[in-house]
Amino acid sequence: MAETQQRIEKILGDSRIVLFMKGTPQFPQCGFSARAVAILQECGAKFASVDVLQDPEIREGIKAYGNWPTIPQLYVDKKLVGGSDIMLEMFEAGELQPMVK
Repeated sequence: MAETQQRIEKILGDSRIVLFMKGTPQFPQCGFSARAVAILQECGAKFASVDVLQDPEIREGIKAYGNWPTIPQLYVDKKLVGGSDIMLEMFEAGELQPMVK
């Protein structure tokens, strides 16, 4: 598990905004991931994505890393923002846009 945590920390260190999701931004594999991508695109955010379906260790590891049980998960500056529901609430409140600019 320690190796997976190190991989996650490297991913978070390589990009300021990272979305751990099911599928890719071009082909999301669940509605929540699709919504998360749409929100980030609406904000004009440049973000990295990690397809957890391609990597079971990351899929389980990210849940433990952020102590968050579901995917997608958005990280900004190595901090967990939350999943698509929280992203939507923050977007509608105008809080997400300045965070991801």
